[in-house]
Amino acid sequence: MKAKQSWLYPALVLIILLVINIISDKLFFRVDFTADNRYTLSDATKSILANLDEPVTLTAYYSDDLPAEILRSKRDFKDLLTEYHNISHGQFDFKFVNASSSEEAEQEALNAGVYPIMLNVREKDQVRQQRAFMGAVVEKGRQKEILPIVQPEMPIEYALSSAIRKMSSAYRPLVGMLQGHGEPPLMAMQQVLAEMEVICNVQPVDLQQNSSALDSVSVLAIVAPIDSIQPSEFAAIDRFIARGGRLFIAIDRVDANLDNLFVNVRNTGLEQWLMSKDISVESKLAIDNYCANVSVQQQQGAYRVNVQQQFPYIPFIGNFGRHSITNGLEQVQLQFVSPVVYTGDSLAVFTPLLYTSDHSATLNVPTVIDVQRQWTARDFPLAEIPLGGLLEGTIGGVPDSKMIIIGNGSFATNGNPRQPRQQSPDNISLMVNSIDYLSDDTGLVDLRTKGVTARPIAQLDDGTRVFIKWLNVLLPIVLVVLIGIIRSQQQRNRRIKRMEEGYVE
Repeated sequence: MKAKQSWLYPALVLIILLVINIISDKLFFRVDFTADNRYTLSDATKSILANLDEPVTLTAYYSDDLPAEILRSKRDFKDLLTEYHNISHGQFDFKFVNASSSEEAEQEALNAGVYPIMLNVREKDQVRQQRAFMGAVVEKGRQKEILPIVQPEMPIEYALSSAIRKMSSAYRPLVGMLQGHGEPPLMAMQQVLAEMEVICNVQPVDLQQNSSALDSVSVLAIVAPIDSIQPSEFAAIDRFIARGGRLFIAIDRVDANLDNLFVNVRNTGLEQWLMSKDISVESKLAIDNYCANVSVQQQQGAYRVNVQQQFPYIPFIGNFGRHSITNGLEQVQLQFVSPVVYTGDSLAVFTPLLYTSDHSATLNVPTVIDVQRQWTARDFPLAEIPLGGLLEGTIGGVPDSKMIIIGNGSFATNGNPRQPRQQSPDNISLMVNSIDYLSDDTGLVDLRTKGVTARPIAQLDDGTRVFIKWLNVLLPIVLVVLIGIIRSQQQRNRRIKRMEEGYVE
């Protein structure tokens, strides 16, 4: 009887585990404890999947023998696809193909538009490169969208839901980029265009050549004009707002000449037009103690050396208003930015999107830039200066209007197309999120920055930094000591038990 019980218990446990596995495979669910709900599907995604009018299939091409981090990402991706399948009631299906299993499988991935990448894999004390596939193709009828790389920490739900939406929707809003006043051409905004083509169509708009160019436009973007805008053009923009059009404005209120280190006021007429809408972009510079560094030459003995110098004219913005446009943003860099203030009444609501830190200030313009200046805490007596925001409500007498204003025009531009400069991902996301919000009401904008990318420790107060430092040092030691005490107590209890009369092992 005792021998029978010895195998009955393990067999029962094995059967229970087998049943749980079968049920969990059919009834998939996840419990999300993350701060940003990164493992919970958004209402926008659920709406897109619930309204599919024909089947959508996804083929994921992965190599085998991937590093552990990529394998975790692959499992998370598969779990996400399982949720898509369940919510779509079978309209969304998927499969995984081992692209490195044969020449035919690799050629299938290449023909589909998924190409291998090189991964740096650390083994013991060496780093080697590994050729790997980790992409996917989404198909709906004859339409196809490619996700060339599915990697850890990328906003995969946004990429996948946007691809499905793009194939499922015949309507794509048109965004006009105002031209004719020295604004950067479309080719000087390559990063923005690459992101915006997923959600809308973009075209240049020249109101001097064609006063009716805004007739089919949903959102007008006015980015960094340097020449005067004519009254007839502002009249066309007013008509555009009156019929429900929305505006994104990124304005350089100051003209900074880095050759002679002089900053002057810039006037294009746009600032006066904004004043008529109760928005003041002040002719001042906002500076911040939390900022970029620049390389400055200094004389040290007989040599001139490059030294990193604090440059408060380029603040790092990590203080954001609570809104879907800024959700998930970590750090935006603004160069020669001006404060943006709402001066109107309660007919419209102004929501600041960007603030300086708690150690900031403003400088009157004109002014001279002193790159050698040694800044102190007394130079930054102000806090939370608004640098941009969303205005909603009655604007210029037109109800239900929307307008986003940023006090810096070049934060999302790439400069000379022949020698472009890369902007930070959050700079690009700020502009694209803004236009996405103005042009679309599905809520997909919330997903673009879903997932934490960075948490700069420099932004934390001194007490928090010290706490984190000592926690990292002491916590492992405390855990080891605690485990040692527990094991020592367990062994002591066993010794005492063995000393008791009648003890049987």
